[in-house]
Amino acid sequence: MSLINIKIEGYPYQVEEGLTILEAARRCGYEIPSLCAYNHGECNNGSCRVCLVEATGARGLVASCVYPVSEGMEITISSPKAVEARRTSVELLLSNHSMKCQQCSKNGSCELLHVAKITGAREDKYQGERTPVTVDELTPSIVRDTGKCILCGRCVARCKNAHGLGILGFENRGFSTIVAPAENRSFANSPCILCGQCVSVCPTGALMEKSEISRIDEAKKAGKYIVVQTAPAVRAALGEEFGMKVGTPVTGKMVAALKRLGFDRVYDTDFSADLTIMEEATELLDRMQNGGVLPMITSCSPGWVNYAEYNYPDQLDHLSSCKSPHEMMGAIIKSYFAEKKGLDPKNIFVVSIMPCTAKKFEKERPLLAVNGLPDVDCVLTTRELGDLIKRSGINFNALPDEEFDSDLLGDYSGAGVIFGVTGGVMEAALRTAYFVLTGKEHEFIKFEQVRGFDGIKEATIDIEGKQISVAVASGMKNAKVLMDEIRAGTSKYSFIEIMGCPGGCVAGGGQPYIKPCFLPNEDIDILDTFKEKRAAALYSEDERQTVRQSHNNEQIKQLYTEYLEKPNSHKAHELLHTTYEGRKRFN
Repeated sequence: MSLINIKIEGYPYQVEEGLTILEAARRCGYEIPSLCAYNHGECNNGSCRVCLVEATGARGLVASCVYPVSEGMEITISSPKAVEARRTSVELLLSNHSMKCQQCSKNGSCELLHVAKITGAREDKYQGERTPVTVDELTPSIVRDTGKCILCGRCVARCKNAHGLGILGFENRGFSTIVAPAENRSFANSPCILCGQCVSVCPTGALMEKSEISRIDEAKKAGKYIVVQTAPAVRAALGEEFGMKVGTPVTGKMVAALKRLGFDRVYDTDFSADLTIMEEATELLDRMQNGGVLPMITSCSPGWVNYAEYNYPDQLDHLSSCKSPHEMMGAIIKSYFAEKKGLDPKNIFVVSIMPCTAKKFEKERPLLAVNGLPDVDCVLTTRELGDLIKRSGINFNALPDEEFDSDLLGDYSGAGVIFGVTGGVMEAALRTAYFVLTGKEHEFIKFEQVRGFDGIKEATIDIEGKQISVAVASGMKNAKVLMDEIRAGTSKYSFIEIMGCPGGCVAGGGQPYIKPCFLPNEDIDILDTFKEKRAAALYSEDERQTVRQSHNNEQIKQLYTEYLEKPNSHKAHELLHTTYEGRKRFN
C-alpha cells in the first residue's frame, strides 16, 4: 500500500493510504479518545463523537474513527475546539449513564471512565430525563444492563461478525433506543449461544458475566469439600489480570493462588481433556468402522452445542456424545474420586475455572448430572478468578510456582493442554486415533495442518493408507459453512472440530479484556496478535510435557483399569456421555 504525507500536531509523518485518522494517529504515537471504534473497522460507526478532531479540508470537526487521511492533511487533536467537543460528548454520555461505578464489575476496565478522565468530563454537568433501564439477568451466563449502555454498537457488530447471528440490535427509536435481542427479549428467550463475545468487546458494564463468586463463599460456610479445576486456556491469560504481558503462562502461580484460596483439591481439567480424547477417539473409530453417523463433530464447546441445538436440530446425531472435559471431570470427582476418598458426593462442591461464559449455562443442563447431582456446581471465568485472588489480598506476581495436586486425577498430557486453542482438540484426537488404529505412535507429534487461526482449516491424514479428511472451524459463521455442507449431504469429512469462540478458548468470552487503552506496554497491534500469544503459551507447555498423548497418561489408564473398564464402556457412557435436544429459537 502506498504511503502518504500528513501532519499531526504540526509534526510530519508518513502513513499508509486508506487509514482512518484514528488509526493513523495511533500508529504515530497519539491516543485520540474513542469508544465506538473497534479493531480495523469491526465497529466504526462514529456514533459516540468522542474522537472528534480538526482536519484540513473538512468543514468542521470530524469523527476520526471514520474519516480517512489524505495527502497533505493536517490534523489537530489538541485545539480548544476539539478538546471541548470531546469533553461535551463524554459528558452527554455520562448524563444518561448509571454511575454506580463502585458496584460495577468493570470498574478498572471501563473505557467510558477512561475517556472521561482524559477528556476532563464531569459526570454531573447535564441533568435531565434518562432512558428507561432494562436489566436482563435470566440466563446463568450474561447480565445485560441498558442503564450502562452507551449505544456504541460493538456488541452488535461482534455477534454478527463472529457468528453471523445478529442476536443483538438497536431496539426502539430516539431517546428510548436500547441494544437488545429482538423485541427487547431476554437472552434466555432468544437463540443467543451465551458465548460472551459481546461481553469481551463492551466498553462499559452494560454486558457482564453473571458472577458466581458468592457461591464459593456459601459452599465454604456450609462445610463442603471444595474441588477446583482449571481449563487449559486460563493459564495462558490469567497473568494479564495482574499486569503481565499478554500470553504469559502462569500455571504455577495460578495453582499457588488457588491453594491459598482454601480449595481442598486443585486439579487441572487437562486430565479430563485426556479422558475426553479416549472416549471421543474411540467413538469416532467405532462410527468409522461400523457405519455410524459421519462426520462426527466435537462437543467440547457449549457455545457451539447451543448453536447446533438452535439452528441444526436435525443434525444433532453428528455431535459426539461426549460431555465436555470439565463436566467429565466433575462426574469423575463425584463418583470415582468420592469412592476412593470415602467422601459423600453430596458434600462435594466442584468449581470450574473456565475461559467461557457459556460454561455457566452448560453446568445447568439437567442431563449433565450423576445420581441427581450436577457434575459441576459453580463456574468462574478467568476474570472472576482474578477478582477472587485480588479480593483475598494475594500478591499474585510474588507467588512461587506450585504443582497441581497429583493424587488420582493429577496427571495430564500435552494433548490435554492444547485443547485451549482452535485445532487443539483435533490434534489431540489424531495423536490418539492414530495409535488406536495402528498400535504405534505417529511419527510426528505435531499436526501442523490443523494449527493456525484461519476460520476453517482442513487436512487429510494418512493412517496406513487410509485417508481421513478432517476440518476445524471456530466462530459460528465458519461452523455454518460446514454444517450446511453436512445438511446438503456434500461433506467430505470424517471428523470436525468446532469451537464457539473465534480462535478457540484462548479468546473465550470469559478471558481478560484486550483493551489497548489499558495496555500501554503491549504492541500496537495487540488486538490482532493476542490469540497467537496466548496459543503460544499452550503450545510451549505441550512441548515441555514428558507425556504428549492422552493414551499415555498413566492415571487415565488406572481410571479405566479400576473403574471404567474401557473407553465407551457401559459405565463410561453413564458417567461421561450425554444427549442433545433441538431448542426453540424464540420462547
